[in-house]
Amino acid sequence: MRGKWLFFALTLGALLAVGCKDRQADTGVDLIRNPKSADGFNESTKMPVLLFDSEAHDFGRLSAGESISYSFHFRNSGNADLIISECHATCGCTVADYPKGRIAPGGDGYITVTFNSTGKSGQQYQVVTVVSNAQPARQKLTITAQVTH
Repeated sequence: MRGKWLFFALTLGALLAVGCKDRQADTGVDLIRNPKSADGFNESTKMPVLLFDSEAHDFGRLSAGESISYSFHFRNSGNADLIISECHATCGCTVADYPKGRIAPGGDGYITVTFNSTGKSGQQYQVVTVVSNAQPARQKLTITAQVTH
């Protein structure tokens, strides 16, 4: 019985050794010095850069029930096409409209955030998370308002 377990353990070890061989030779990719690895990007890496003029907006005082919008201007200051895949808010009272197509390097656009103050009261702080193929992949836009009755 002990001989069977020894044979099984040796066979399993051999399979793992073959299955876990270094893939660098297969792909030609050096994961340690790859510019897209954890140590960051260098200037030759083709990446979009999502740059906002401002990442926060204060609507000031609003009457309860008002719906108001603000457009955050951005540009792609990178060297590859920018794709915004989604924008989601922390609350259903806030929605964002964003460009659905590619934004070429040097191109710009707007993300329009609409806040509906119905049912709200006092100081409001809402966050819209923008998800894109830029680095970092998630950026936050914030809006604030003081809702009065």
